[in-house]
Amino acid sequence: MEHDQDLDAIGLLCPLPVLKARKRLSAMAEGQVLRVRADDPAAVVDVPHFCAEAGHGLVGQADEGAVQVYLIRKGG
Repeated sequence: MEHDQDLDAIGLLCPLPVLKARKRLSAMAEGQVLRVRADDPAAVVDVPHFCAEAGHGLVGQADEGAVQVYLIRKGG
């Protein structure tokens, strides 16, 4: 899927991937998509929970080996 920005959170542990995603999304326009790459096992729970709580859409999720990739569409 197309995305507007990338966030490399590989090597970061909870809660840093979500905190960095929140900061990056705050600077993006509504409807833009952020691709987050993380290898923290907690991200599987944390990222979807963050999206639901913050009103963003989790529009894609996949594994690339040991790395999880999340596509988050900024909500309003």
